[in-house]
Amino acid sequence: MVVLDDEIAKELGVGALDRVLLKRDEREIVAIVNIGRRLPLDAIAVYDEVAKVLDVREGEYVEVKPVESPKSSGYIKDKIRGTRLRYNEVLEIIKDIVEGRLSDVEIAALVTTLHHQGMSLDEAYYFAKAMVETGERLDLGVKPVLDKHSLGGVPGDKTTILVVPIIASLGFYIPKTSSRAITSPAGTADRVEALAPVDLDIEEMKKVVLKTGGCMVWGGALHLAPADDIIIRVEYPLSIDPFFTPSIMAKKYAVGATHVIIDIPTGRGAKVKTIEEARKIGRDLIEVGRRLGMILQCAVTYGEEPIGYAIGPNLEAREALKAIMGRGPTDLINKAVSLAGTLLEMVGKENGKYLAWESLRLGKAERKLREIIEAQGGDPKIKPEDIPIGDKKVVIRSQKKGRVLWINNAIIARIARIAGAPKDKGAGVRLYVKIGDHVKEGDPLFEIRAEVGYKLQAAEEIVETSIPINVGKLEEEMLITKIPVGTFEQRLFLIER
Repeated sequence: MVVLDDEIAKELGVGALDRVLLKRDEREIVAIVNIGRRLPLDAIAVYDEVAKVLDVREGEYVEVKPVESPKSSGYIKDKIRGTRLRYNEVLEIIKDIVEGRLSDVEIAALVTTLHHQGMSLDEAYYFAKAMVETGERLDLGVKPVLDKHSLGGVPGDKTTILVVPIIASLGFYIPKTSSRAITSPAGTADRVEALAPVDLDIEEMKKVVLKTGGCMVWGGALHLAPADDIIIRVEYPLSIDPFFTPSIMAKKYAVGATHVIIDIPTGRGAKVKTIEEARKIGRDLIEVGRRLGMILQCAVTYGEEPIGYAIGPNLEAREALKAIMGRGPTDLINKAVSLAGTLLEMVGKENGKYLAWESLRLGKAERKLREIIEAQGGDPKIKPEDIPIGDKKVVIRSQKKGRVLWINNAIIARIARIAGAPKDKGAGVRLYVKIGDHVKEGDPLFEIRAEVGYKLQAAEEIVETSIPINVGKLEEEMLITKIPVGTFEQRLFLIER
């Protein structure tokens, strides 16, 4: 972006969000115009990105002239009118998003239109393919290449830290790229960072995978499908996510995956509420994957309560490390071996779940995890207790006797975030109970951990005004709660990438 005085803008015949070509020597860039007042009439203010491309410094001259809107802007207007986009049009749009030729207003118009009109399977395929073609790709030179992904929405889902070493310990390649938290208390990259560095570049990632069979790295450092990160930035304040199918598929395609398991957590406490909704999402993902040359299988998993007992980056890393060492919660281990087992059967292995169990039982997965940690620059001898957690703590106890009827995923996640997660790595929530457990009055239900006192206090206040865990007798507790009168905060829904 650049800023012009309003008088100069009039002389050039440009307005706010129009485009100008800036040229200095052999370097040039198209920039989007902002209008200011009282700027020197012989000056143009440029953002750092523009100055870097032009290699220009304060006081030096640049040539400025207006240019027409890119063709992609017209394609977006066509889409607003209901036209189906063709591949060459989608590619032009994605190229211009990556190169900064489209304004946030134009990208927001595209996102909003696709949210309301829907995206056809052809368009989803075109967007996924274009996202990959405009970024870097990982070529391991080997096949098959396995991968997994979760749509997210359930707190504490640290299964990647188990699945990747299980698969790699059995002789397969699994280059796992993951996101940081968007709306959750911890993304996979946040959890893994407690064990090893995750901000590897693509060559470092390739070296780790070829050496160990697997990796767990942050996708944001890799320039894989870079348009996706720009689109997410626009989607976030709008609380809509029409690009999740091409986004997920582009990330898998960019790492050369041939076989992918997609985890779709489903239930009242998850983003996906019903099995029918999960099936619809799964069918679209499978078809787009097929067109990209990948074999996909979607697993509908239980999403009505957190996975395991820990929520928050370091708390989850501790629990995952304990699980792979044979001391973890059964639901976490069961989910991990089920996903890993399905992936193994997709590449021709029989009794995949049994093979995954054996990898854990015999310590092969733990040894492989420590090998991956070392290759990524972490301490391979790390113990669960070496991972620091917040020293500020409060225990929330049951007010009555009964059975745990439900756990509200959204409220538990919100408490963990208010306590400081994911920014404060040691913050979060640790559960003492799961759905169906019997408790007495005064028994602990969960504890909140924080690194800062006032954040712990703020998290406690959320507990006082909500019902994170409901205890009672099902046949007697027909009234769940009452909806308070007043304003409501907006809830964000984003499928995790």
